[in-house]
Amino acid sequence: MTVVEPPFSPVTNEPLAEALQFLRMDGLFYCRSELSAPWGVTLPAMNDCLWFHVVTSGRCILADSEQQEHHLAAGDVLVLPHGAGHVAYDQGSSETPLVFDLPHDYVSSQYAVLRHGGGGEATELICGMVQFGHPAGRRLIEVLPEVIRIERATSSPEWQWLPGLTALMASETQTMRPGSEAVVTRLCDILVIQAIRSWIDTDPAAREGWIGALRDPAIGRAITLIHRQPERDWTVDSLASEVSMSRSGFSARFSSLVGRSPKQYVTEWRMMLADDLLRDPGPSGQLSILEIAMRLGYQSEAAFSRAFKRERGVPPSKARVATSNQPAI
Repeated sequence: MTVVEPPFSPVTNEPLAEALQFLRMDGLFYCRSELSAPWGVTLPAMNDCLWFHVVTSGRCILADSEQQEHHLAAGDVLVLPHGAGHVAYDQGSSETPLVFDLPHDYVSSQYAVLRHGGGGEATELICGMVQFGHPAGRRLIEVLPEVIRIERATSSPEWQWLPGLTALMASETQTMRPGSEAVVTRLCDILVIQAIRSWIDTDPAAREGWIGALRDPAIGRAITLIHRQPERDWTVDSLASEVSMSRSGFSARFSSLVGRSPKQYVTEWRMMLADDLLRDPGPSGQLSILEIAMRLGYQSEAAFSRAFKRERGVPPSKARVATSNQPAI
């Protein structure tokens, strides 16, 4: 996805809120599953993707990649931010075929209905697999836990809208109408972002690491400045000045919260943007490597190529070729 930034207002005091704005999802696959006991399915690991499941009726068990069982009932939401492989089944199932090997009724290339099982107790799920196009969104996903679970979401005030949302999702995936793909995509965006917000609000782990750094008034502002203006010649001195801290105090605090130095973070962010720009041709044609270098603050194509090869192990020209040869998911 081409990195096209919206017209930003001056840097706000809500860096975490701004990071959440970048959770722009590209839906790869959505499925409404009508299951009857005994039933079981295996969902494979999908790199750089997020799996989500919503139980709309009945109950099931989901075993994550660590073999931990999650017993889910109607109203429960489970998100696997890193696309880990997992298994879903009813209490008595012993067979778990690969989900993509089962017959689906495809409404479109991305939307399907799965009917599977032995005719016993019924369970209905809405499941999906999405990718995140913007580097800030992917950066946020990287620091999330392996599993986010919202139990009995409908009993919580902030989740009272869930039954209506899942009913609309089921309706849109059952009878595709003009605009249905856009509707389902937006609804899934809401569902996944709400689950991530719930984790950020309630889990002590969200007070640490990169998310914790975004919550820090000074360091969060510095990170936002780097994200918005990767082309600037950021130094420890200039960043410290922007957030009204001493050079030594800022450097120590940034490294402690973020886990890397300001210089390392600037380079890492630029390389994430470079990966996107090399991959996507964009609306007006593919940018040249020199244009990418200029956009990211390098003074020459050679300087950018050296930095890219140092970080990625290959020059940008080879990275571009390798990406273009990857098969579509």
